Amino acid sequence: MRYGLQLSYAGTNYVGWQRQPNGVGVQQVLEEALQTLLRLPIEVVAAGRTDAGVHARMQVVHFELPQTNEHGQILLDLIADHKFVFKLNSVLPRAIAIQRVWQAADDFHARYNAVYRAYQYHLHQLKSPFLDHASWFMPRPLDFTLMNQAASMLLTHTNFECFSKVHTEVNNFRCTITLAQWRPDTTTPGAFVFDIRANRFLRGMVRAVVGTLVEVGLHKMTLDEFGQVLTSNDRGLAGSAAPPYGLYLSDIGY
Repeated sequence: MRYGLQLSYAGTNYVGWQRQPNGVGVQQVLEEALQTLLRLPIEVVAAGRTDAGVHARMQVVHFELPQTNEHGQILLDLIADHKFVFKLNSVLPRAIAIQRVWQAADDFHARYNAVYRAYQYHLHQLKSPFLDHASWFMPRPLDFTLMNQAASMLLTHTNFECFSKVHTEVNNFRCTITLAQWRPDTTTPGAFVFDIRANRFLRGMVRAVVGTLVEVGLHKMTLDEFGQVLTSNDRGLAGSAAPPYGLYLSDIGY
């Protein structure tokens, strides 16, 4: 039987979502927690991967379960128990939180059934002791009007090789972006949020977009030069990647 699971996590102390030989990924921690409760090996498939230090307000995974485990426990009853989410959260570290678990359709796929993914990037311009590992401190003046003019240009393009990590193995670099906009963060004085939504994202794409838009906001890159980056298919012409700790996977649509 197939199950879906929704979670959130702070990625500060993890090497990213995926299992890695050089450190602990969120996937590994979640699978080990599920194995502890269900008493059999579990492999989860996520809607998307996040890099080291990147957070997720919403991540969705699916996994398969047999009717019973090797100890004869009926797994459907264990999952259906309203206390299962509480029990799962109790064995997970504080940085990972489960919101819900449900029995999914047999053909549900957390990655391939997703029609869009949304990210938020947080940036603050007033020094704060509370935003370390949660937002990019950028004290220099930024021209957000110009940055939004550049961001709107993203909606007219579909090839984003210029913002993809080099040597990324993908079939193509096409993405359809439907939202890209900076706005003030009304909850934090002097803070701003960049919202971006697309059907898919390339590896490292959002951080590269943010870093390049900041170049525009600092008047180091003109709108014409930003347009040239978009049509170049050359990662070397784009700006440096923004720090990972300001980035959040915020929503996934099905």
